[in-house]
Amino acid sequence: MLRNGLEPWHLLIVAIVVIVLFGSKKLPDTARALGRSMRILKSEAQAMKEESAPAVTAPVDAPAAAQSPSPSQ
Repeated sequence: MLRNGLEPWHLLIVAIVVIVLFGSKKLPDTARALGRSMRILKSEAQAMKEESAPAVTAPVDAPAAAQSPSPSQ
């Protein structure tokens, strides 16, 4: 029965139902709010990605660390 999933005329029916339910005045505001939410989600995901990436640090000067006196001596 559902061999092709959603066809273009299904999407047209869904669009008509949405317009009838919400009205044409509220749709631009809803789309704007959805756009803002998507933008916030994208920026937060990017921040989390940058936060979890390992930071590149300068190499530690190993010989200088080996020459420093240890606190037990």
